[in-house]
Amino acid sequence: MHALQLYAGPKAFSAIEKNGLQPSDVCTIPAAAGGPKGLILGALDRFIFGDWLAGSSHPVDLVGASIGAWRMATACLDQPVQAFERLEYEYIHQHYELAPGQKRPSAEFVSELFGSNLRAFYGGRIPEVLGHPRYRLHVLTTRGRHFLRREHAVGTPLGYLGAFLTNAVHRKAMGAWLERVVFSSPSPTSTTTSGARCAALPFGTADYRTRQVLLTEANFSPALQASCSIPFVLNAVHDIAGAPPGAYWDGGITDYHLHLDYTASATYAIKERAAPARLTGDNGINGINDVGGINGIVLYPHFQKNVVPGWLDKSLKWRHHASHHLDTMLLLAPHPQWVKTLPNGKLPDRTDFTHYGNDLASRVKAWNAATRASVQMAEEFAEWLERPDMGRVLPL
Repeated sequence: MHALQLYAGPKAFSAIEKNGLQPSDVCTIPAAAGGPKGLILGALDRFIFGDWLAGSSHPVDLVGASIGAWRMATACLDQPVQAFERLEYEYIHQHYELAPGQKRPSAEFVSELFGSNLRAFYGGRIPEVLGHPRYRLHVLTTRGRHFLRREHAVGTPLGYLGAFLTNAVHRKAMGAWLERVVFSSPSPTSTTTSGARCAALPFGTADYRTRQVLLTEANFSPALQASCSIPFVLNAVHDIAGAPPGAYWDGGITDYHLHLDYTASATYAIKERAAPARLTGDNGINGINDVGGINGIVLYPHFQKNVVPGWLDKSLKWRHHASHHLDTMLLLAPHPQWVKTLPNGKLPDRTDFTHYGNDLASRVKAWNAATRASVQMAEEFAEWLERPDMGRVLPL
């Protein structure tokens, strides 16, 4: 049984069918929110960043929300394979002890412990992330507006109710309550002094209300924690340095699976890295390829086929279909039938914290079994890269 299934947008399929896929073809790697589901991608992360992509020298944009932001920040560390192994171990072994009769820990307790663990993980290593010679990190967060400007016992539930109702009518209308704020690494063409500016976004922002903020040593930890702060499970992070004041939550609320307008990335890439010239077919300008007439492949290791726009869209099935924004994407996901062979017949997910409760050993055993099995996905991808079989690539 195959563990890995590949899906491609029409432009990506055409380019790969013609030329195969080389590391230098990849311009952007997204990483979704989804909590423990992201663990199933650990082996792929280690292969892509520790082996395959290391064989190229061009710049790559890494875009992440929630656990995806943690993964992509980890990719920017020196010796990424060891860093990903540590991330996997620490995520699997995180534990929030429940008092007798308690079904879930308080948001204050989870926020304090999670924040402490996150700061320890990157302690003394933030300059490695921000100064990576090739990778441009973009951490997605969600900033509250109106009732959601500050976290409040009454205002926050009301604000999210308003966000839910307006989102159900039109996704863009949710911008009245919540906005996308992207914390981006410094531009490679700017300095690290007060004159530094953000690296260009690798996606268009006409789809949703968006702000961009420079990612610095001062705001790295708060921004990353905010990107992982699920409402009502963790507390919001307030007033992040260098960013507009207010409450910041999980980036997955606005961008659950990062269904972003990657087809606009060529415009941003040209402005930032190659203006005013157009990209060519000779390995591109400043290391960016023109791959079969498109400006690079969006390589997306994901835990499912569907790329759901926002967290509040999970139940809105009509928003789960691919759009033209994903035309240049190659998506890697676990095969649905293979997933049924994993412990409990599913990917690790947040319900396991409640299911196993204080039985840490049993949860660790189940999650370790799933991550060990996921090595097959990385092995199959490596084999496919050697002999690209387009018969295994389904429409996205």
